[in-house]
Amino acid sequence: MGDICRERRSVIGGNTNEVNIAIRDGAEGKTGTKQVESQSELRQDIITGDWVVIATGRAKRPDDFANRERVHEDPEAFDPFLDPVASGQKDPVLLYRKADGDWSLQVIPNLYPAFIGGRMPKDLSEGPYFAMNGVGYHEIVITRNPKTSLAGMELWQVAEVIDAYQDRYLSLMTKKTVKYVQIFHNHGKEAGASIAHPHSQIMAIPVISPYIELQLRGAERYHHNHHANVFQTILDHEYETGKRFVYENEHFLVFCPFASRVAFETWVIPKRSENPYFERITEEEKLSLADAMRRSLLAIHDGLGDPPFNFYLNTAPCDGREYPHYRWHIEILPKTSVWAGFELSTGIEVSTIEPEKAAEYLRERLVVREDA
Repeated sequence: MGDICRERRSVIGGNTNEVNIAIRDGAEGKTGTKQVESQSELRQDIITGDWVVIATGRAKRPDDFANRERVHEDPEAFDPFLDPVASGQKDPVLLYRKADGDWSLQVIPNLYPAFIGGRMPKDLSEGPYFAMNGVGYHEIVITRNPKTSLAGMELWQVAEVIDAYQDRYLSLMTKKTVKYVQIFHNHGKEAGASIAHPHSQIMAIPVISPYIELQLRGAERYHHNHHANVFQTILDHEYETGKRFVYENEHFLVFCPFASRVAFETWVIPKRSENPYFERITEEEKLSLADAMRRSLLAIHDGLGDPPFNFYLNTAPCDGREYPHYRWHIEILPKTSVWAGFELSTGIEVSTIEPEKAAEYLRERLVVREDA
């Protein structure tokens, strides 16, 4: 039942002029010079209902995050993704080639998968505990250059990664065991990247994650209570205030969410309404998404000194049900702190910079790099 390797050249061009780009100004008005004692805030996520603490009493300046010591990879470490075939990796299920015949991207089954392909999961319950075997699929999306992260790639290269995400999503969502396909990217050891070579991971699993369940229920609840789409409400408010706005182009808006869980958390969300399913992204939207992701990651890279980070794609499940009030999006979370006793005991995360200041700082980094 394995997928047949499909080899093809990417059809996405590298012309940045195809993207309609705009950078919005920050919040209206200027902050006065009067000194006011800083007070922490409890903010609630409008979708999930989760609480976060914006600990302004322990606030850091944006530059402080750039000066944090990093855990760097060993430059002499063996790279199994430089030549996957030679290093004993499994055959690719998707391969993109450049005009010169060399590969530019490939997707391979994970040699050490968290989920293993098979038929329907078996019940492994024990007494009062429910369990089942981990049936599913686990793949790795590898880009060619071992030292160039998504932030440093050309636009067409990032678009090619997104093209591969969609390609594999469309294939995996048809598997009988799969209810949800999670796509994510770890950058840096502290973010969980055990191999320095840039790569993303795709896991197709037989259950829907609790976080997505929270977002789905929150979107339904908001629509029931307010007769409006919660994601459109968020976008409208961010447009109106401009305080947490980072970047926009024709199809996507980038902003730091009001209830940011970590410092410099950033969301990339499509403007198109009635858009719950990532797999339905258009070719034009893929190029715009590549632009928005590249610029967002570049601002984080330049502003915070190449921090470790995770990003992941949130989309409606592929379980055959309709989710009209959801909207797919990508969440980027720089690794700027470690959970301690308060976070572990309450589930409430603490951020030491207001998202408004984080967004302003990232906007400035966008402008600086563009003018360079």
